[in-house]
Amino acid sequence: MPKAATAQPGLVDRIAHDIQAGVYGPGAWLKQIDLQERYDAKRLDVRRALDQLAAKRLIAHIPNRGYHVYAMDPDQHLQIRDIRVLLETGAAADLMPNVTAAKVRALRAQAERFAKLLQDGTLLEQYEVNLAFHAGMYDMCRNRELAALIQETRARGPAAPAKEWVTRSRIEISAREHFDMVDALEARDVKRLQKIIAQHVGQDIS
Repeated sequence: MPKAATAQPGLVDRIAHDIQAGVYGPGAWLKQIDLQERYDAKRLDVRRALDQLAAKRLIAHIPNRGYHVYAMDPDQHLQIRDIRVLLETGAAADLMPNVTAAKVRALRAQAERFAKLLQDGTLLEQYEVNLAFHAGMYDMCRNRELAALIQETRARGPAAPAKEWVTRSRIEISAREHFDMVDALEARDVKRLQKIIAQHVGQDIS
């Protein structure tokens, strides 16, 4: 299978950074010609960057209209968050029998990667490692339908860079909570894990 086309190095991250910084607010339309001028980029590279950002749900693509920064109805966002809390705290008990020392080490390595990226990584690199961390944890679920439903529900909300990670302090809290989850898994402490997950999701950190 041919490799998907990618934008020029750094362009996706530069646009993502400007969205997080508020240069383009929720719902703002992104005109390709304006982006070409702002980032001194070619039209094809801008289009590829927009496609990649849309795939990560940082922006939305409306056929025949263009691209705009992802904006979710606040009530819908809260309802999805509440569903996630129910599903993900419920998964804590389901996955615990499948926890092994090797899986704990793998998750801790992901948590360490995420923390390190706070110093020298890009916003989207943090996002990808965050996804990998949570996918690794819920992949331990014995109930495969529950694991699939969690991933589906997480995908219905905005991507982390789009809304949840508003400030660096929020990302740092997310990093600490990753380590707290790993510690709870290592201790086989279901109630503690459920409490951390509820805080993690309830505070709008993906």
